[in-house]
Amino acid sequence: MSIRSFIVPRIAEKILSQKTLDKKRAKFERARVKGGDDHVVEFFHDPSDPYSQLLEHILPHFQKRYNIRLITHLVSPPNDSAAPEREKLIEYSKMDAMRLAKKAGIEFEVQNRAPATNTSVSDSRREKLGHYLGATLYHGGEWYWGLDRLHYLEDRLTEMGLRHASTGSNVIYAQPLAPSGSGKTGAELHWYASFRSPYTAIVRDRVKALADAYGAKLKIRFVLPMVMRGLPVNSAKKKYIPLDTAREARRLRVDFGRVLDPVGRPVELGYSLIPWAREQGRDYDYTQSWLQSVWAEGIDAGSKSGIQKIVERAGLNWDDAKSILGNDDWRAEAEANRVEMMDRGIWGVPSFRVGDTITWGQDRLWVIEHALQKLS
Repeated sequence: MSIRSFIVPRIAEKILSQKTLDKKRAKFERARVKGGDDHVVEFFHDPSDPYSQLLEHILPHFQKRYNIRLITHLVSPPNDSAAPEREKLIEYSKMDAMRLAKKAGIEFEVQNRAPATNTSVSDSRREKLGHYLGATLYHGGEWYWGLDRLHYLEDRLTEMGLRHASTGSNVIYAQPLAPSGSGKTGAELHWYASFRSPYTAIVRDRVKALADAYGAKLKIRFVLPMVMRGLPVNSAKKKYIPLDTAREARRLRVDFGRVLDPVGRPVELGYSLIPWAREQGRDYDYTQSWLQSVWAEGIDAGSKSGIQKIVERAGLNWDDAKSILGNDDWRAEAEANRVEMMDRGIWGVPSFRVGDTITWGQDRLWVIEHALQKLS
């Protein structure tokens, strides 16, 4: 074990822990009280963004629930380092925001609006505070993106005693869990996955449970990580995503946080064994073992001992594995998976498809469950 593989996962685990989050919240609250400041929520609003429009639509209702001061900043769309496939993002966001509103029981229509102008001051504040998107709320050192993460802010404000008693105890939108039912379909559930994606890591068990619940065949469609495909990832995105994944993992009670970034050779080594594991009928077991080991236990998947442990945990033979480890035969398949995903309007992972229904995000499994229910 190298010094890096020993130290880095433990540092990551501390940074992403609930204990560290609680300390940051307490520190912020002490400073707020000392300064005599109000409880402020800042809304970074991109008028051209469908998710931002949806959040704008429900914020008056949100504001009535809590003793807070809401400040709105008009901001620009994300730059290219945060939106490398801008045209696909625009089209997908329109469809997904409408789908989300319907799921939440909110009457809403996306409007074709131009981006805001004269946003330099607000853009600078957003960047200074550490984010890159519109449809974001900031309170006390934490970010909440869109309707999907609003419930975290509501829970936090309620715990602080800021909720008006007359508004009850429910949140505006509670993320549904999938599977919520069962059926028999015989369908194929395609899971576009990346071994370097933390969101892929925390959906590892739920996607299998969903496939099993509806008698679907899970097909793992691995693709190279964005950064290994030459797509930019800015620093704010690199910081926000692990923190957001960590709180999602805690909500879902998924092991996550002791991480050793597998970018580069570890991912390539990992992918080199997927076709072989599939031949043994254990591609899911191998993928699950890899994601659990790297993203929850900090195992070095680029080391011989690390990959051996991953292989054997999956019920596979190490002597057979090591004879083919590091081959390049997988690259054509990874590229074909990427092309198919892009052709269907999706450019990131984890994404999921049943028939012609495709969706992006570990928090969108309910979309796939709806598609499976129609086939049951």
